[in-house]
Amino acid sequence: MTDLLFQTDSYIKEFQATVAAVNPDEGAVALDRTAFYPGGGGQPNDVGHLLVGGQSLPVSKVKRQDEAVWHWLVGEMPAVPEGGFALGTAVTGRLDWDRRYKLMRTHTALHVLCGVVWRDYGALVTGGNMEPLAARMDFEFETLHGDLVKEIEDRVNAEVAQGRDVRVKILPRAEAFQIPDLIRTKINLLPEGIAQVRTVEIVGLDLQADGGTHVANTREVGRVRVVDYKSKGRINKRIQIAVEG
Repeated sequence: MTDLLFQTDSYIKEFQATVAAVNPDEGAVALDRTAFYPGGGGQPNDVGHLLVGGQSLPVSKVKRQDEAVWHWLVGEMPAVPEGGFALGTAVTGRLDWDRRYKLMRTHTALHVLCGVVWRDYGALVTGGNMEPLAARMDFEFETLHGDLVKEIEDRVNAEVAQGRDVRVKILPRAEAFQIPDLIRTKINLLPEGIAQVRTVEIVGLDLQADGGTHVANTREVGRVRVVDYKSKGRINKRIQIAVEG
């Protein structure tokens, strides 16, 4: 089982870990702990480097498989024992922090958008995706027009400027599901077998189940612009945003 450091501290840039499993055919290693986000919920996986035996090896892909998080390396995996990956080998993980922090700002911006749309218009989320400083979210709107989109953009930026704290908790499943409107998506994406639920709260605006990484305060997000909107069906409308800076 990999200890998911990012779940409780999104600001870890570098960490120490040991190799828990090796897949030499795919050039991948699983670690006993990691700050690399493995992707999910519309947020891409982190990239960066693993440092071992005096070498800095690029990490191109990270993915969670069962209870382990695997890290795919670029290039030929070093041989054992000359700086290679044996079980128990100590490594240092180093995130591409600039990219991660942009994703954190973008993810929090989407939660502000979601919070505003749910609070003021009662629309559920039907889908979403993000890249650093750019994202889209789909909602159950029957109609969406320019004036409404501008109103939403203004309300989102007003909430960002409030400087609302962002708080993360990990709760027992039964306790988490006592929270009203915890699931904001049209389909409940939480598997039945999950015993604990991670919640992300933008204090005074939004509280929902979420596994991704976020900034600690909405002021870190920066200005949010709606760059496009379109219909994806009779009651499915897409809002595309850009985060400035």
